[in-house]
Amino acid sequence: MNPYDVIIIGGGVIGGSIGRELSRYRVKLAILEKEEELAFGVSKSNSGIIHPGTQVLANSLKGRLCVHGNMLTRKIARELGVDFKEVGELIVAFDEDEARRLLQLKKEASILGVPKLKIVARAWLKVHEPNLSSAAIAALYAPTAGILSPYRLVYDMAENAIRNGVEIHTQTKVESIDFSSCFEISTPKGVFKTRYIINAAGLFADEISKMAGVDDFKIRPRKGEEFLLDKKSESLTNHLLFPLPSRKSKGVLVIKTADGNPMIGPTAEDVEDKYDLSTTDEGLKKALDAAQKMIPSINENDIIAYFAGLRPVAGDDFLIRHEEKASGLVNVAGIQSPGLTAAPAIALFVCDILKRNGLSLEKKLFFHSRRKKTTHLFAIPPAQTERLVKKDHAYGDIVCRCELVSAKEVRSAISRGATTLDGIKFRTRAQSGRCHGSFCTTRIMKILSEERKIPLTSITKRGSGSELIKKDKAYD
Repeated sequence: MNPYDVIIIGGGVIGGSIGRELSRYRVKLAILEKEEELAFGVSKSNSGIIHPGTQVLANSLKGRLCVHGNMLTRKIARELGVDFKEVGELIVAFDEDEARRLLQLKKEASILGVPKLKIVARAWLKVHEPNLSSAAIAALYAPTAGILSPYRLVYDMAENAIRNGVEIHTQTKVESIDFSSCFEISTPKGVFKTRYIINAAGLFADEISKMAGVDDFKIRPRKGEEFLLDKKSESLTNHLLFPLPSRKSKGVLVIKTADGNPMIGPTAEDVEDKYDLSTTDEGLKKALDAAQKMIPSINENDIIAYFAGLRPVAGDDFLIRHEEKASGLVNVAGIQSPGLTAAPAIALFVCDILKRNGLSLEKKLFFHSRRKKTTHLFAIPPAQTERLVKKDHAYGDIVCRCELVSAKEVRSAISRGATTLDGIKFRTRAQSGRCHGSFCTTRIMKILSEERKIPLTSITKRGSGSELIKKDKAYD
């Protein structure tokens, strides 16, 4: 087999963005992902915020890429049919010292080119955020902040990249990397040869880099616990609400989401274990106390799910560079917040690095930039649902009552690549409601079994080792 021109290691939002961007060109390209499905790493715990660029240093790479990415995201969302909502953000001050800090944040953001910024006073906040604490005296308003579904963005980008010729290999963990005339990447699915490697492996980017011969940075996991509220709280806020940021994090937020359920969090705790996704009573108390400072009416009883994610920290800034010690290796590491926002700008940045280091990027005669928007009953008006049901009765067969997901949508998700319960959850929201799948899980498993022609005992939550039904050898 002839070597690939480029192999991307990591199938999250960064790897997916780079893959789609490179699919514009006449290059032989593949994405290798160690998990059962794409977006099962760092991206699965993303809060879905498209940041405007108000809380990053003006002289930083992440700042420049954040502002550029915010602008690019709108175009990509239109092309791929991703529901992007520009809801705006408020960074809230509760005393005069904090109010003065807002002025410095506004100055930094203005240098970066963040548009339409303004300081708003208590009277404005009372009108536009009626549930906000009366102790708030001012806020920095950035209207270009937005929200989208990070998982659906990854899947839609991947689907579009595949249409444009990209190969995607899941369950393909990199075991070693050797170099002779090109890189040779050993995996359980064989050896992949390539001229260039894009290392977008998230929490494991330092380990991949070390395999390729560069061992001068370390990824430190930073755990963030987040707490999902019931959908009945959808109108709790009109904007994304932020406290004043610290050097370590943006603080605990009250987050509007693209799917309606507000979230509070994340916390920020440096940990050693790259698999530590535990939640704690301490994390809940910290998040709840901080959120209630901004929105006093938030109630612990409104929380329907706890989860944690790990951010890959490699320093204060993104680490994106071609490695002279391992020519052909481009490390894209330490992509923590605002990585989702910056992703399309990172993709352009990486393409420029490849061009400057010898890869010919000749544009294809035809590039399919668009895909048909995926139908979600939860996102359309009842009249449109009624028309769909008349055309296809499977739209009227509701599998998930909490999130209004039909059998048609579940089967469509499977046809688009979902192989696990989490894969269906991330694509459709089935199992995401207050009942946590108590009503719909068995039905989804049955559909998965039918569509994939596999036994129920082979169905997993998120890949090997997470089977829900144990096969009893006594009945074989």
